[in-house]
Amino acid sequence: MQAELQWINNVRLPWREGLWQIEIQQGKFARVAPQPQNIAGGAALDAEGGLAIPPFIEPHIHLDTTQTAGEPAWNQSGTLFEGIERWAERKALLTHEDVKQRARQTLKWQIANGIQHVRTHIDVSDPTLTALKAMLEVKQEMAPWVEIQLVAFPQEGILSYPDGEALLEQALQLGADVVGAIPHFEFTREYGVESLHKTFALAQKYQRMVDVHCDEIDDEQSRFVETVAALAHREKMGARVTASHTTAMHSYNGAYTSRLFRLLKLSGINFVANPLVNIHLQGRFDSYPKRRGITRVKEMLEAGINVCFGHDDVYDPWYPLGTASMLQVLHMGLHVCQLMGYDQLDSGIKLITTNSARALQLPDYGIQSGNSANLVILPADSGFDALRRQVPVRYSIRHGKVIAETVPAASTIHLAESEKVDFRR
Repeated sequence: MQAELQWINNVRLPWREGLWQIEIQQGKFARVAPQPQNIAGGAALDAEGGLAIPPFIEPHIHLDTTQTAGEPAWNQSGTLFEGIERWAERKALLTHEDVKQRARQTLKWQIANGIQHVRTHIDVSDPTLTALKAMLEVKQEMAPWVEIQLVAFPQEGILSYPDGEALLEQALQLGADVVGAIPHFEFTREYGVESLHKTFALAQKYQRMVDVHCDEIDDEQSRFVETVAALAHREKMGARVTASHTTAMHSYNGAYTSRLFRLLKLSGINFVANPLVNIHLQGRFDSYPKRRGITRVKEMLEAGINVCFGHDDVYDPWYPLGTASMLQVLHMGLHVCQLMGYDQLDSGIKLITTNSARALQLPDYGIQSGNSANLVILPADSGFDALRRQVPVRYSIRHGKVIAETVPAASTIHLAESEKVDFRR
């Protein structure tokens, strides 16, 4: 067990000049001040000029499917539909311990990568609710190191799956934190709209947040996001509602989008894009040109709408790659959303930290006096530098204790003379 820190010296802070000192008392931030010349005694960590930021957040992942790529067979086409076929084969083999073991493995990857908050969607289209019951245990067991929100996700639909609504409500009664939905997957548009009304009714009944798999399709006629936003606006729930994916928005015409954005801003709902998965699963029915299939991140940010980035999948039938690095997600997202201006790149770190905290409604987040002393330190000068070099997390600190650290790699080239290369400018 690591000792609790009292001081973190020689840190950089985003968009602030110079070096800073962070004081910690009883696991909380006590003071942030310019670095003094005389370093105080006590348990101290030298950040060596590294960048201190709030912990990374994973706002959208499926931990019940993770670590199953290639089991029992690989998705050879890389498509959504073959992924569904492969998962159906693997889902038949699910056990309580199987779910726990795989979820813990990916959570360890996430912790090593500086993630301290995770929202995971759990399939509740299962009469036994095997995965949910397993994940409720994982949530408690991993609580000292990572805070987990569980979304009751009706993978097969609420109205289109036998007892779908009853299973969704049972999941909430068992302790799921968030109500999910998948309106574009319901049998009809009418079913999709009705499923959203039921989702919001359950959220109000059990005082839960809402996170909808919404319009994850290239069909420009899939417009359930307007129903999500309208219900959130009517019920005054916007800040507690998230629309995930919304890839169909990529294909909406300009006139409809203009009208839609007015409603989105009025509602105050949040959005999660999943660049690594959206960019490869969408556009599969196109010849050329092929659409990118990611929602309108740039335009929503410019309109003041909250957007953040997630993984969706890590090493499963839909995405066989990944190490649970949020910087990798950010790297892809900024490319495909054409957010490549310097200020956009430098501030991109917000898409995997503060914007995500807003979507997950995290009250105790950020490096400021009184908050829990949770942060990560990156061996970088700025968000731009961390993104460009894809740096590892030097330290992840939770409640004032180091819970993960990475020893920096060292590259040496041997030319006329040997020389170390760190890729800095």
